[in-house]
Amino acid sequence: MIPLSATMKRVSRPLRASSTAKKSYSTHAKAKGGHIRIISGQWRGRKLPVLDAEGLRPTTDRNKETLFNWLMPYLNEAKCLDVFAGSGGLGLEALSRYALSCDFIELDKSASAQLKKNLALLTANNAQTASVHQGDALAILPTFSGKSFDIMFVDPPFHKGLVAPTLSAIATNNLLSNDGVLYVCLLYTSPSPRDRG
Repeated sequence: MIPLSATMKRVSRPLRASSTAKKSYSTHAKAKGGHIRIISGQWRGRKLPVLDAEGLRPTTDRNKETLFNWLMPYLNEAKCLDVFAGSGGLGLEALSRYALSCDFIELDKSASAQLKKNLALLTANNAQTASVHQGDALAILPTFSGKSFDIMFVDPPFHKGLVAPTLSAIATNNLLSNDGVLYVCLLYTSPSPRDRG
């Protein structure tokens, strides 16, 4: 092995931005937010803006692709419910792949407003195709009583204890159709050696 010369080390070291440049970049990035990409279907490749809001973590393209490969046999003409919608990435992907409709529930007012704008951009904002319900999911779910969904996405914020009460509300109100599919995203952390006992 040949050691790098001092000159090569200096040249290969990346230049650091000044602290003011870093500060202005991070402020700009936060204000700008990000985007989600629809990976397949009628809106394939479309990029839609999403807010940079606390707790908002859009599903990665790789995970979406795996999920929707599993769901493919159930998607056509499906009625969907995206319970903790956030950016709406899962429900929008379902609509792009020819689901009949999707209801989105999102607590954050700004995220709900952005989701409505994105639906308008895709011209999917009529009440028969898509509806955004802003508010607490556990309060909104019982209002769907008497309606059933073929595909439900339950991807709540982590560490809030929302999975069990959400599944209970879905069961109590009989919201999943007989042949329906329920997707639940859980945070798994491996136990520490002490916990394995």
